[in-house]
Amino acid sequence: MFRKVTLASLLVSSAVTLAIATPASAASKSDRAREAIAAAEAKLQTAESLGAATDAPRDTADARAALAIAKEDFKTGDREPAIREAIRASALADTAIGIAQHRKNDAVASARDAQQATVEAARDQVAAAHDQAAGAQDQALAAQQQADTAKQQAADANARAESAQQSAAASAADAAAARSAAMLAAQTPPPAPQVETTVTTRHPASSHHTTRTKVTRRTTTTTTGSAAAPSDQVTTTTKVTPQ
Repeated sequence: MFRKVTLASLLVSSAVTLAIATPASAASKSDRAREAIAAAEAKLQTAESLGAATDAPRDTADARAALAIAKEDFKTGDREPAIREAIRASALADTAIGIAQHRKNDAVASARDAQQATVEAARDQVAAAHDQAAGAQDQALAAQQQADTAKQQAADANARAESAQQSAAASAADAAAARSAAMLAAQTPPPAPQVETTVTTRHPASSHHTTRTKVTRRTTTTTTGSAAAPSDQVTTTTKVTPQ
């Protein structure tokens, strides 16, 4: 829009220049003065619409003053001074338009840069948020793994404790059984030793001998045959085996 306005202002300025340079036969001084004043007034309005009163206040004020002088000269019949002042007002208005246009371009570029910076900052913030979310997810996964490991370790510890408890109970049962066996053994008297007695009788005449063995647990009894002759040889062997 600013370029269109500037282009229109330049076209008007060119038309004014051509009108001024036109021979007197083509247009009278009154017409040229009137056209120059109209062109200057159009340029001044364009400058003010672009904000030249703020961006170029001195040039705008001078253009307005020159235009006022041109109009006053035209009313009093001074056509040449009116044309000169109108041309000067147009030039000042062109200067104000250029300054305002430059300021507007700078403002647009600055706004564009600020917008780009805002977009980049927003993109960086989104990337940072994604990184934080990924980090939080990794931390949550690590925490879950640690919790699972701790749970497994607790289960293993419980299993070991239960096994130790069972072993302790078995040991206690074995100890109780051993104590009971010891008490029972202390209360029961030991068995009597086993006594084995062997009696051998030799008969010299007939070379016949007789052997008799008797086993007893409490007493030892030796039996000698009554039919043995005085010359018989009797041997008694006693073996005691503890129980």
